[in-house]
Amino acid sequence: MVGRIRGLPRAWCERSKIERVELQSMAVWHGMPWLLYLSWGSLPLGLSLRPGPPAQILGWALIATSAAQCLHVNRSLRRSLDHYLGRAELPARDLAVSRALLVIALGLAFALEAVDGVEDGMLGLATAFLVFPYGSALAFALPLRDFGVRLAFVEVVAVGGFAAVGVRGGGLLGLAASVAFGAGIALFSTRCGAWTLSVMWEADRARETEARLAVAEERLRFGRDLHDVMGRNLAVIALKSELAAQLARRGRPEAVDQMVEVQRIAQQSQREIREVVRGYREVELGVELIGAQGVLEAAGIPCRVTGEPAGLPAAVQSALGWVVREGTTNVLRHGDAQHCAITVSVTEGQTTLTIENDGVPEGRAASGGTGLPGLRERLAAVGGTLEHCADGGQFRLTARVPVSPGTDPDDEAADVLLAGAPGTRAS
Repeated sequence: MVGRIRGLPRAWCERSKIERVELQSMAVWHGMPWLLYLSWGSLPLGLSLRPGPPAQILGWALIATSAAQCLHVNRSLRRSLDHYLGRAELPARDLAVSRALLVIALGLAFALEAVDGVEDGMLGLATAFLVFPYGSALAFALPLRDFGVRLAFVEVVAVGGFAAVGVRGGGLLGLAASVAFGAGIALFSTRCGAWTLSVMWEADRARETEARLAVAEERLRFGRDLHDVMGRNLAVIALKSELAAQLARRGRPEAVDQMVEVQRIAQQSQREIREVVRGYREVELGVELIGAQGVLEAAGIPCRVTGEPAGLPAAVQSALGWVVREGTTNVLRHGDAQHCAITVSVTEGQTTLTIENDGVPEGRAASGGTGLPGLRERLAAVGGTLEHCADGGQFRLTARVPVSPGTDPDDEAADVLLAGAPGTRAS
């Protein structure tokens, strides 16, 4: 049990922001019926019951029925919200149970009023509460127009029932206002929050769709560029190789010239595909720093960027750009940061990038994952190193890269793509 309690902060930090908002809303919706039950229902009603047996029996039966309404609202809340958000079907059985409990509660209220079992004017708050659980269930399940029709019918039944047991004039008007007030509180306390959650989830899905489309568009661009570069050149290589083979069979010296031309075209293709790969993989550090600052500040995390990356080699900017991307993702996904600082410093022969943020939960630095190992692999390709440490809720990520790395990783990627091509050699 103690371990489970200690794990709650970590579980909270691992949730996305929208999941946290939904969890907070669920907690409020679970607690509100009980708050109103105590303040509107059980306490005022229990303290105002008259001493006779009929009043005591009916009054405590009404209090018990109100508690059952709260329990049912809590039990069915997740299904009701999932239906509103489009995750589940209409919880018709839950609505039927909520409606039945409302009918029983209103019947007890009518009987309690008929025996004059409550002090004058003390049944209004209890009546307002009786409508709240049923109104909450309808607010999640039905469109606003249908909600209004159902609650108008409840209003008519309540007013007619109290009128039938002898309530007249201002008392009847007050009870009618109590029913309408309870329905309005149910609508605004649940529907507004659910609508906000719906908009947030739609925005989140839109961002995911936009990201997938961006990836698909980039893949199409890369495939198109690769086809344009390689398709024509490979066709020419195939034709000239065939011509050289025929000339060689005839003992013609022109075959050598054709193979030299094939070699030239292959080397040209190697250079062109290297340019395509470089354009596909290259990351500009300055752009990544601006983007990271914008994303963090849009998420409510002030970010200070210090240093000027201009003039660094492309390979260094690319490697450190990936560090900025991964570091920004970690700040957003892990912990509850209140500020972040990114510093770029260039000394003789070395560039250092530091990302520091607060709000890191205890034990976060020792957790698993593939992000930091992947960064180490990228930095190792250019002779760089990566270090990270957590202390007192502060997390620091430090990347160091030589200003003049020995090998361009884009050249290596292009050489791998062209490895084994006939008549080519690495340039």
